[in-house]
Amino acid sequence: MRYTILFLALLLCTGVRAQDTTLYSRTLASLPAYEAFLALPNDARIDGQLEPNLQWLEREFGQRGFTTQRLPNAGIDLLLVGYPTERADAETVLFYGHVDGQPVDPSKWVLAPPFRPVYGTMEVDSSGSVQYLEADLPERPEDTEVRLFARSSSDAKAPIMMFLVAWDQLVADGKRPDYHLKFVIDPMEEASSPDLPNAVRTHREALAADHLIILDGPVHATNQPTLMGGARGIATARLTVYGPRLPQHSGHYGNYAPNPALRLAQLLGSMKDQEGRVTIPGYYDGIELDAETREMMAGVPDDINDIRRKIGFSQADGVGANLQEALQYPSLNIRGMSSGWVGSAARTIIPNTAVANLDLRLVKESDGDRLLGLVEEHIEHQGFHLIPDGREPTDEERASYPRLASFSGSTSYGAFRTDLNGPTGSWLQRALMHTFDAPPVLVRTMGGSVPIAPFVNTLDVPAIVLPLVNPDNNQHSPNENLLLRNYFRGVTSLYGVLDEPLHPE
Repeated sequence: MRYTILFLALLLCTGVRAQDTTLYSRTLASLPAYEAFLALPNDARIDGQLEPNLQWLEREFGQRGFTTQRLPNAGIDLLLVGYPTERADAETVLFYGHVDGQPVDPSKWVLAPPFRPVYGTMEVDSSGSVQYLEADLPERPEDTEVRLFARSSSDAKAPIMMFLVAWDQLVADGKRPDYHLKFVIDPMEEASSPDLPNAVRTHREALAADHLIILDGPVHATNQPTLMGGARGIATARLTVYGPRLPQHSGHYGNYAPNPALRLAQLLGSMKDQEGRVTIPGYYDGIELDAETREMMAGVPDDINDIRRKIGFSQADGVGANLQEALQYPSLNIRGMSSGWVGSAARTIIPNTAVANLDLRLVKESDGDRLLGLVEEHIEHQGFHLIPDGREPTDEERASYPRLASFSGSTSYGAFRTDLNGPTGSWLQRALMHTFDAPPVLVRTMGGSVPIAPFVNTLDVPAIVLPLVNPDNNQHSPNENLLLRNYFRGVTSLYGVLDEPLHPE
């Protein structure tokens, strides 16, 4: 079977009888090329790893007739490709994707190293344990549970490859979009795209568009075609509470020397109530959900019982009436804590410090810097004297203040949200409806974050997320995978979008 696929791939590359190739056979034949793409390491934090990926993209888009240009950036250059339509007055659609991936720990990958693509299955038993089994590529992979395992197989080389396959079939069918097409590829998304706002401002004219489609993220948990009107932004922070200068014997000084781990726990506990709602005054200011919005969110087919069973809890936090409502509010998440030693290394000591790392998921109505300021004010109102982050308290500070802490944070990027029933959303709904004869799942705001706010705000362009990969893809984790039927359906989705007129006749 593998030799048949390789032969088909070579046949398609030479263009022989391309007009007789179906979208299905072209998608199947593209898998070896996709494996080669996935074999390129792509951690933006490692010097030089992204360059082969950018060269691969320049070659693949260039040989299809796209213009390609690097947009200078303070980090790694953005890649912008373009394909104009014959009508000079046509509107412009800008696609966004990213080519970099999360760092890898090869020791945690089961079937193969992270940059050696391999086919397999992922089975979860009743206890929640996951079993990975290698598998051959079946003759009809779109009807099976077979997956392609590799770093960035879903997040987010998949949409780029799907786009290329869909484009090839569109051209083979003698068609072209009725709009000017641009595709900007971010090489630093997983590193929070720290220089993207300045890059968008600098290259505003080159990136200008009437519509923006973000190719990132998984579809709804039901694995149905999905459109999302926005994404949350993100801010991060570190909070350190100081105790004695050095760890102290818990027998000699227990009940006497203040314990920073306890004080940190109490401080964090003061930020939320028993229902998980943030208690800091003003944190949820500006959030208003009208009846129409609540009705739309209630129509999202979330299986709450299944979500709780899979994740493993019985009662949700009380921030919203349901999952979709909860995502409309800014979050305050403890993403990690550290103090002293635990497990077999535990010691009978009073720790000298306790540290918590936080992330704040932002919504359109919330400003990250403002929320970080509210958290900082709350810490001070709890009686803590804040010292600059990055240094230990001085002897004078230890003698003068009973509660010492440091707090620092920054906003990576803001949130965005576009009306799903506006021009961009309506066009994409038509495209998916015509492709699958069923309406897509409409999600007002996705829970994750993508660095799109600079595009939306600077370019003044409506943006819609078109997710394509399976929701159980292990993105950001070991054993990341792409369910092959999502690969086939993703190609079909993008073919439908490229073929759909922007405005109905």
